[in-house]
Amino acid sequence: MPNFEEELDFALELQEPQMYKVLLHNDDYTSMDFVVDVLISIFHKTHQQAEQIMLQIHEKGKAIVGVYTYEIALTKAQQVKQKAKQHEFPLLATIEEDA
Repeated sequence: MPNFEEELDFALELQEPQMYKVLLHNDDYTSMDFVVDVLISIFHKTHQQAEQIMLQIHEKGKAIVGVYTYEIALTKAQQVKQKAKQHEFPLLATIEEDA
């Protein structure tokens, strides 16, 4: 019978997954209340956090609303797009690699 117990000569290296930032962008049409609602319902922010982030978006043109793995970041951005479309707002969510 052959001996199947062999030692592997390499160490298994686990790497952290690449993370991605989700950003919301300011526009002249999306209401501040809607942005707050998106931050609460999609990004699970508290009302106070949502208001602070919404003001950052308004004043600086965009803000990071979360950092996730690629699949989750993409899903969150798509959820924003879908919800904005349903409510007829042009709210833009983008993702970019986290440094």
